[in-house]
Amino acid sequence: MILERLTFPILTMVEGAGHAADTVTHAAEHGESSAPELPNILQMLYLGFGDAFKNLYHWENIFFAFAVLAFLCIVSLRIYAKRQPMPDKLQNLAEMIVEALDNFFASILGHHARRYTPFLGTLFIYILLMNWIGMIPFLKSPSSYATIPVSLALIVFIYVQYTGFRRLGVGGWVFHIMGSPKDAVSWALVPLNLPIHLIGELAKPLSLSLRLFGNITGEDVLIAAFTGLGVMVLSFAHLPIGIPLQLPFYFLGLLMSTIQALVFTSLATIYISMMLPHEEHGEEH
Repeated sequence: MILERLTFPILTMVEGAGHAADTVTHAAEHGESSAPELPNILQMLYLGFGDAFKNLYHWENIFFAFAVLAFLCIVSLRIYAKRQPMPDKLQNLAEMIVEALDNFFASILGHHARRYTPFLGTLFIYILLMNWIGMIPFLKSPSSYATIPVSLALIVFIYVQYTGFRRLGVGGWVFHIMGSPKDAVSWALVPLNLPIHLIGELAKPLSLSLRLFGNITGEDVLIAAFTGLGVMVLSFAHLPIGIPLQLPFYFLGLLMSTIQALVFTSLATIYISMMLPHEEHGEEH
């Protein structure tokens, strides 16, 4: 009976991946569009056992986001607790990743980059794993849910403004927002530059979140659509399997997920660089 309850959602949702009623119901409950998506373990539990898993299913995106966070914390604590001068494979991998990220951020921020590497490096790895988790069967990418990218973009926005206040001071931050006027003409243009720069700062989190959300959602829709198409090709045999037409798009999804994590983090790094004092740019590059 339990096996039947768990397999029923798979058959229902995969066979109609493009227009499944369960997917539409899921979208309505979560405030999303009725785009096709593959089932995840929480959907299967909810469709199989009903109200017992309703609340968990309602917060599925938050659940998977915290699952990725917990995984990162466990791995980090394990590496830190067992760190040694002669690193094992896991510690060596972590050190290689940190060094590569630090060098990348240094290419944008210069020798001051190390103070920002913990934040930016964590941001990149977290987004990358959230994007990749959707490639694993019965799991879901939290970044395909608009609230997650928006939250991350707001964190970046707050951190960038905090960096500006800390490095420039309140007066320096206001001077930066005014366009750093240096002559009579630039001061005369302050009434025009000030609202433009304010709108630009407020638009940054919107552009960051929409780019990440749109691309990851597109990957999920593409994979789900071709999965459903592969099942429909063999529908005459009444089998719960199909031709794996979606397989090439998994490789494309891994590549695009990595690129989107890199783009998000690169833009965050550039926003921080733009907030640094001008004299530091001369020292750093």
